[in-house]
Amino acid sequence: MPISRSITLSSNMQQFRTNNPYETQFGYSRAVRKGPFIFVSGTTSLDPDSGELRHPGSAYDQATATFDEIVRAVTALGGTKSDIVRVRMFVAKDEDTGRVGDALRDALGGVGPAATMIVGERFVSSEMLVEIEADAVVLA
Repeated sequence: MPISRSITLSSNMQQFRTNNPYETQFGYSRAVRKGPFIFVSGTTSLDPDSGELRHPGSAYDQATATFDEIVRAVTALGGTKSDIVRVRMFVAKDEDTGRVGDALRDALGGVGPAATMIVGERFVSSEMLVEIEADAVVLA
């Protein structure tokens, strides 16, 4: 199954969707744009083709892949990486916080968004070590 990404327009709102199986199962969009605001839902390192988790065992690599997917979603809705103003990082294990912080710095350090990290979360798959949400504001 090839990677599928789609944008749907409805009543002043754009929705960006991928083949992530949870989007279909639970009925949500990867990202939504309303006016200048883009909201990216909880994103993990699931491969959109296979639905398999990428980088099992590596919080840094999972976070890096997740930030890449977040930037793709923001870009698809007309924003850029520099429009990302806030991220919320959910991390399963205490010992992974430093590496997830490193991934944030490597991916968005030049942008410097507001950030929150919450530790001790359990995700829909026990192999998921990180889930990240992001908000962006696109000013004309």
